[in-house]
Amino acid sequence: MASPKAPVLGATTTADLPDAFSEPFHESLVHEAARAESSAKRRGTASAQTRAEVSMTTAKAWRQKGLGRARVGALSAPQRKGGGAAFGPKPRHYTVKVNRKAHRRALRAALSVHAERGTVAVVDGSSFDEPATKRAADGLEKWGAGRPTVVVLDSDEIGAEKSFRNIARVTVMSADQVGVADVLGARSLVISNSAMETISKRAAAGEKR
Repeated sequence: MASPKAPVLGATTTADLPDAFSEPFHESLVHEAARAESSAKRRGTASAQTRAEVSMTTAKAWRQKGLGRARVGALSAPQRKGGGAAFGPKPRHYTVKVNRKAHRRALRAALSVHAERGTVAVVDGSSFDEPATKRAADGLEKWGAGRPTVVVLDSDEIGAEKSFRNIARVTVMSADQVGVADVLGARSLVISNSAMETISKRAAAGEKR
């Protein structure tokens, strides 16, 4: 099977994509990995006071008999104004465990979707010695990239990062941090040569993390 290819931004040539872009799509596996990544971003710090925690007097609201009013319980009851919340949120974590092999396979599948659709391009990040937003925007325009676009770079490609980050609906991410949900949420994907090696190692079947 021939290796998938991708256009090079700002050039008329194409580049071979690594094996990480040749994985069959696994819908349930990709969904599980994307859900785990999204859940891990939730802070889980919401907290409501229960009836035992609200600052409320314990004195009886009015006497038991003689007023023609119904008997009343604690003023901290949930149905009363100022009372504690019933079944309110408490701090918790939303972590969903996904096996490493499964997550790597899901990342390969997400990358392969872009390779199959022709929505992935390669950019030479080292060629941006200094910020050049117009050059980056022209490259995306000539390629005809659909937005939103995710640009994956290595952490030391500062010039390329500053060139792409000011373009509307373009998100620049590090190759160490981009995940399945980020890749799937983009209509087009741009990866630098250096970041291609990093993300391929992360997605490799035998990679240990």
